[in-house]
Amino acid sequence: MKQSRWKGLSVAILMGVSAPLYAGDYDISLDGLAGVQDDFLKLSEDLGAALSYKALAPVEPLGSLGFDIGIEMSSSAVANSDVWKKVTGEDISNLPVPRVHLHKGLPLNVDIAASYATIPASDITLFAWELRYAFMEGNIALPAVAIRYTQSNLSGVEQLSFSTRGVELGISKGFAMATPYAGVGQIWVDSGASIAALKDESFSMRKLFVGLNFNLGLMNLAVEGDKTGEVTSYGGKISFRF
Repeated sequence: MKQSRWKGLSVAILMGVSAPLYAGDYDISLDGLAGVQDDFLKLSEDLGAALSYKALAPVEPLGSLGFDIGIEMSSSAVANSDVWKKVTGEDISNLPVPRVHLHKGLPLNVDIAASYATIPASDITLFAWELRYAFMEGNIALPAVAIRYTQSNLSGVEQLSFSTRGVELGISKGFAMATPYAGVGQIWVDSGASIAALKDESFSMRKLFVGLNFNLGLMNLAVEGDKTGEVTSYGGKISFRF
């Protein structure tokens, strides 16, 4: 019951925040690819960049009592709009993804986080999570440096099984209320089609990201730019961070 209530609340929040941004239909049908394997690979690359985990946060540990709870939105400029036309029937140039995000600090400079997304103009839902270890926690003089493992899983598209895994190395340094951060990583994508005309695809993409976090007491704002493969994404988050 609690899980159902949480999911219902998440859907309501995300639809309320993001509904005005959706002008097209993002329902995906692989029948439109007519068995063209290269198009399925291009679609998978765009999805991998847009739906892989995005932290929208600096890398210093929150500490065992720390929480960050918020809502966020990322928008990814797809590299293969012609393929999206085939699978959705729409002229799509950007894929917006709204999320509810929960981040919890643990002892020993370890943090965990998870996000849930649902795209109102489609059947797509997405669950993603991270496990992070800051081997340099940072201080007044030194930056924080951390390694992060991430994973995301798509559901809701009958003809598609899709997931990503990632490893990232990030750095951040606080200056008063502002904390810039940046990092590099590698994303592995597993994309499977349930129709006989298409074969599964597994591949990896390099990821670069840079962001800026503003802490305003309990209120927290973050903006981030991300390039994964050939796709550029921009995101923003508002949260309560303590």
